[in-house]
Amino acid sequence: MASTQANLDSAPEAAAPAGSLLVSLTPLPQGALEAALANLALAFPAQTVLVATPDAAPGISSGGPLRLVQYTPQIASSASWLLTATDFLNTLKLVEEQQATACLLLGPESHTLQPEAIRALATSALTFDLTVGRYNLGPYERLVNSAILFPVTRALFGTRPRFPLAVDLGLSLRMITRMASVAQKFIGTNQPEALLWPVSEAATSGYSISEADIGTRAIPLAAAADLNSRLAFIAGSLFAEVDAKAAFWQRARTSLPLRQPLHIQPTTEAAADVSSMIETFRLAYANLHDIWALVLPPNSLLGLKKLHAAPAASFRMPDELWTRIVYDFILAYRLRTINRGHLLGALTPLYLAWTASHLILTASDTPTPEQHIQELAIAFETGKPYLVSRWRWPDRFNP
Repeated sequence: MASTQANLDSAPEAAAPAGSLLVSLTPLPQGALEAALANLALAFPAQTVLVATPDAAPGISSGGPLRLVQYTPQIASSASWLLTATDFLNTLKLVEEQQATACLLLGPESHTLQPEAIRALATSALTFDLTVGRYNLGPYERLVNSAILFPVTRALFGTRPRFPLAVDLGLSLRMITRMASVAQKFIGTNQPEALLWPVSEAATSGYSISEADIGTRAIPLAAAADLNSRLAFIAGSLFAEVDAKAAFWQRARTSLPLRQPLHIQPTTEAAADVSSMIETFRLAYANLHDIWALVLPPNSLLGLKKLHAAPAASFRMPDELWTRIVYDFILAYRLRTINRGHLLGALTPLYLAWTASHLILTASDTPTPEQHIQELAIAFETGKPYLVSRWRWPDRFNP
C-alpha cells in the first residue's frame, strides 16, 4: 500500500487546504496513455482532477473524474528517461493557465504507476512543497543513485529522500514556480535537457519536503547504453549543483530520519557477475593512475593500490575510501583540476569498483543491500568535514 511520509526536518508551517490539482504527463504512446488515464481515474474516483497531456486521447470520456487538457509543449523535449528543465517550464505554464494550487509531474512510463501511488503523491502535494517518489527497486538497479546521488544529497543538503532524481514529483505552486525559474536559466544557455535537482532547491529555500511510497514502477532507461556517458551526465550535473550551493551546505546541519524506515521488498534477481567490473578497475588502475593522482591524495591512492591487489573473493572498498573519492572528485570538478570530461570519465572505473565491492559484500544479505547503502550514507555524513576542509583549503592535502 502506498503511503506518504515526511522528513522531520522539513515539516510545513501549516497544512495547506485542499485545492485544485493538476496532473502533468510527459508524452506516452496511445496504449500507455489510456492505461495512465485509467489509473488516474481509479486514483481520484470522487474528485475532479485536471490531467494535462501532450498526446491526443480519443475515446476517453470527459464525464468522469478527469478533466483532460491537451497541450502543446511550450518547449519541445527530446528526453525520454529523466525529468529535465523543459518539463518544469511546461508544467508551470499549465499550472498558471489552469489556476491550479498544486501539481503532479509524472515522468516517462507513468502508465505503470498504481492508483494508490498516484493518490499518495497527490495527498502529499496538497500539504508539502515537494514530494519525491520513492521506489521499490531490486538490489542491482540504479546503483548510481545509491553510490553517489543519495549519500551526497543526504550529507550535504541535510535531507533524506532516497531518490533525489525521482521521475515522479508532487509540487506546490511556489515549488513549481521556483523550479521553472531555475529551468529558465538553462533554456537561456541552450541547455533545455539539463537536469534539475528539486531536493536541493527545496532544501536551500527552506521548503517542506516529503516522500511518497510508489512501490514497483517501470523506471525509464536511457537511450544510450554507455555507462560512461550516463554517469558523466548525472554526476556532472550533481557536482555542478554542489558547487553552486556551497554557501548552503558548508553551514553545519545534519539530516533527520524519516518517520518510518524505508521498506524494501525481497527480490529474486539473479546475482550479478562482478568479474568484469573488477577487471575494468584493474585495467584502469594501470592506465588512469596518473590522472587519479591529480585528483586524489596519497591515502586514497594507497587504498586503491590495496584494492587493486586484493583477490576477487575479498574485493572490498571501504565506505570511508569511497566517500573521500567522491568528495575529491567533486572538489576537482570545482577546481577544474583536469578537463571535466576526462575527470568524469576517470570516475567510471572507480564507480564500478565500488559496485563490485557492494555486490560482493551484500551477496549473502548480511548486511542487506539497503543496510549497506544506509551505512554508506552515514559515512558520507561523517566525512563531510573532509570535503568542507578541502573546499576551503584545497592545497592542504596535496603531497
